Amino acid sequence: MGIPSILRAVKGKRTPDPRRPVAGASDGTQVLPAWKAFVVQFSRETNPRTRTVGGRVEHMSSGRRAHFASSRELLAVLEKLLRELEEE
Repeated sequence: MGIPSILRAVKGKRTPDPRRPVAGASDGTQVLPAWKAFVVQFSRETNPRTRTVGGRVEHMSSGRRAHFASSRELLAVLEKLLRELEEE
């Protein structure tokens, strides 16, 4: 079973070159703003072989949390939290 096409390989951290601008940040905006940072914690029952997914998501800045019991619920929770944050 291969990696789904939506996933990219994880790259190791590199020391940034101060002479090189951050990609996409030429207008002064952050490419990955901290207010959109989440932690996803998977339950013990999560198993990629059986496609069983469960756990919780926590928004790093606000501490808001939500539980999920499937990959669809995970995406729905993230979308809901992002919408709520943008409305504030």
